[in-house]
Amino acid sequence: MLAIYKKELRTYFTSFSGYIFLAGFVFLMALFFYMINIAGANTSFAQTLSGPNTQISFLVLIPILTMQLFSEETKQRTDQLLYTSPTGIPQIVIGKFLGAFSLFFTGVAITLLFPLIIGFYAEVPLAETAGAYLGFVLMGLCFIAVGLFVSCLTNNTAVAAVGSFAALFLFYVMDAIAAFMPISRLSSAVFLIFLAIAVSFIIYDATKNIVSGIIFLVLAVITGIIIYIANPIFYDAVIRRVLNWFSVLRRYGTFSRGILALADVVYYLAFSAAFIYLTINTIEKRRWK
Repeated sequence: MLAIYKKELRTYFTSFSGYIFLAGFVFLMALFFYMINIAGANTSFAQTLSGPNTQISFLVLIPILTMQLFSEETKQRTDQLLYTSPTGIPQIVIGKFLGAFSLFFTGVAITLLFPLIIGFYAEVPLAETAGAYLGFVLMGLCFIAVGLFVSCLTNNTAVAAVGSFAALFLFYVMDAIAAFMPISRLSSAVFLIFLAIAVSFIIYDATKNIVSGIIFLVLAVITGIIIYIANPIFYDAVIRRVLNWFSVLRRYGTFSRGILALADVVYYLAFSAAFIYLTINTIEKRRWK
């Protein structure tokens, strides 16, 4: 895994994608710092980190960071050498993920200069700033995991970049999508049935045991019926609640206010782990084909 990690870092700085990411990231953060903190006479750098402009920049910069992680390997036909190496697929995926995250973290570390500059002239709210930085890093962790997964689906870096942008944009507008979802109990029941079918298929796909998938689906349906009889109110606006739960940006709001919620930290880590697992599973299937 260490060899893969070093290779990724070396690739970033020999193909200029690393320089482009760092230059673009630091330039945009410096621009937002000037607009919000200097010109706006605002001492809170947390507001700069949590501002909509910064969040939108994620949609553009993260695809640049992740677009060639696997797509370039597939394009250059070096993926077969990689997959037949003694290093296991999980180690390869995690090594590439950590390489991308290290570059992202380097950019974040450079921006620590901005609150230090504010500290020379005014008092910086440390808890709020530290919370915003922690949430910023965790959100970057999630988005890199999404970009990593999209990159393994194609052999075209441009397609990987556009696909990552589309996926991240979907998470960005998740709250807006949730607001337009139906709230009736019937629509909620239909949604949960489709969700149970999807999860049962994932279980079958992971275990190759159709009985396990069927057992989960039956248990899910029985549980749903029991909940409906015992507490039918549960089915009110389920779709909205599920989509809001998946909203990455909604959870970042607690960090930007200096509030450290363990549930949000666990959510970000679990979100990242889920997409890393999907990447590993997708590559494992491709390897055995």
